[in-house]
Amino acid sequence: MPSFYKHVHRKKDGRELILYGLHPLEVEVLPVAEEPSVPEEAGSISPSPHLRYHPLRGEWVVYAAHRQERTFLPPKEHCPLCPSQEGGFPTEIPFDRFRVAVFENRFPSLVPRPTPPPDGLPVPAERALGRCEVVVYTQAHVGSLATLTEEERLLLAWVWRDRYRALYALEGIRFVMPFENRGEAVGVTLHHPHGQIYAYPFVPPILERESQAFRERPVLLELFPHLEPYRVDQEEGFLAFVPPFARYPYEVWVAPLERHPGPWTFSEEEMAAFARLLGRVVARYDALFGEPFPYVMVFHAAPLGEERTFHFHVEFYPLRRTRDKLKFLAGTELGAGTFVVDALPEEAAKSLREAL
Repeated sequence: MPSFYKHVHRKKDGRELILYGLHPLEVEVLPVAEEPSVPEEAGSISPSPHLRYHPLRGEWVVYAAHRQERTFLPPKEHCPLCPSQEGGFPTEIPFDRFRVAVFENRFPSLVPRPTPPPDGLPVPAERALGRCEVVVYTQAHVGSLATLTEEERLLLAWVWRDRYRALYALEGIRFVMPFENRGEAVGVTLHHPHGQIYAYPFVPPILERESQAFRERPVLLELFPHLEPYRVDQEEGFLAFVPPFARYPYEVWVAPLERHPGPWTFSEEEMAAFARLLGRVVARYDALFGEPFPYVMVFHAAPLGEERTFHFHVEFYPLRRTRDKLKFLAGTELGAGTFVVDALPEEAAKSLREAL
């Protein structure tokens, strides 16, 4: 395993901030002192989310009313994900430079020390145990997975791997999910290139269904031989494709050709190939219509206990169906759970193959 630099800082409000670099030599461009280079604001954070059970859908709903106050599309000079500068706006990262930063979300949906739910509810309720992290891809305010250098993407892949290991080690955590919301069309509240990671105390319903499918048969391994018309791109050991059952126009999955429960079992070579392919998928999206493409990217790794049969994959849900039209979820999707798709998967795959 290649070494990477990792510096843990406890913020004045008690939250953890972790700075990452790919090589030990990067200590000369990363802070190593316990004290940050820029003063940070104090102030206690006391979120109190909780869970309520939906009796018809058989799933938990998270209530986190404090999130109404989260930062919403600030100007660049007030971006909380940029490095802090002496005399400037105090950001979430009180250092004047970094490569990749991970910190506990200021407005979390799940918390390590949850409070009890309200009394007297007519449905079952539980504490919202868990952890929510923000992953800042780069100190640059503008960019994407496509514009990061190969080394920057590789470091980010190792960061995801490290966070999987750390979060699955927490007591009570059953599923860990890195994801990225990109673009105002999907409701992103900060423009700076970043993603998030949720560590859940339960297995969410989509992952329960996927786990059951993989326990019954190796779904992706059976599908791979038939995917040539749906292929978008590939790297050594990995395939990017539009699933023949895609629910979104231009939906893309990225998966290893051999079964892995998650990135924590990838070799060094597989880590590098995975990082390269993710970057090229985003580059193809952006080239398709000549502008940044809004999407949600979600990592589907094995929930706790499903490692033997689960097949890790990444799913991209793009929110655009043509250059000037968005894909909105409406009556049949939201009310019945049945998607209606405006583009054939094989045609979408051809367009993305030819985009670069």
